Amino acid sequence: MTDETPAAASEGAGDWSLDVLAEAYAYPSDADVWLRANMVSTLDGAAQHDGRSQPISSDTDMRIFGTLRALADVIVVGAETVRLEGYRPARAREAFAEHRKSAGQSPVPAIAVVSASLDLDFSLPLFTEPLVPTLVLTGATAPVDRIHAAREAGAEVLIAGDGARVETDKAVRALADRGLKRQLTEGGPRLLAQFVSDGVLDELCLTLSPMLTAGRAQRIADGPGLDVPDRFELASILEEAGFLFTQYRRK
Repeated sequence: MTDETPAAASEGAGDWSLDVLAEAYAYPSDADVWLRANMVSTLDGAAQHDGRSQPISSDTDMRIFGTLRALADVIVVGAETVRLEGYRPARAREAFAEHRKSAGQSPVPAIAVVSASLDLDFSLPLFTEPLVPTLVLTGATAPVDRIHAAREAGAEVLIAGDGARVETDKAVRALADRGLKRQLTEGGPRLLAQFVSDGVLDELCLTLSPMLTAGRAQRIADGPGLDVPDRFELASILEEAGFLFTQYRRK
């Protein structure tokens, strides 16, 4: 799987070793900062079922999910997703320990939570038990008592916006300025929509699940639309058990 030639759609992801996956999904070496998203969607566009993404995923999807995490310096996630998905600190994986060490990375990626209100439970292990401190991205007018609560729990608070709203371009730059240049976002849909509408998303790794859910579930990006659609190019695609694992990069 390369930037120039997409992998054959018939190639089985289950045959790929972690080393091969790591090479296939390597971040561009010449990028000052690179923001990729990893999402899953059903055939009819649902990003969740019963409020969670796990029911529409697969074992191979989770394997790629783990690989993308292991390659990242930081995982950027919205507060609502932290609440719904029960986010925990990233765990060290022996299979990627040497790879991260040689790349000059910490043993695990940091988790960065985007929240304007800081309406978060700071007693959760995500904030009290991470191997590297969890980061909280918020705006300049965030409640002072909640900033204090985050810091008391051990989180590091970064201001990325002049008002209440987190400005995603400032969030990306604030993380990059800390040396966290290989960035991965796992949503949720509202946060991804912000990244898309602000034009800061460089890459989308999208798993197309061979399922139909109907109903009114969110799309992978659920927020204000663009006046002109943003064009991405297919970098790679592979298939297993009806699941399509695609990689698109900004044109």
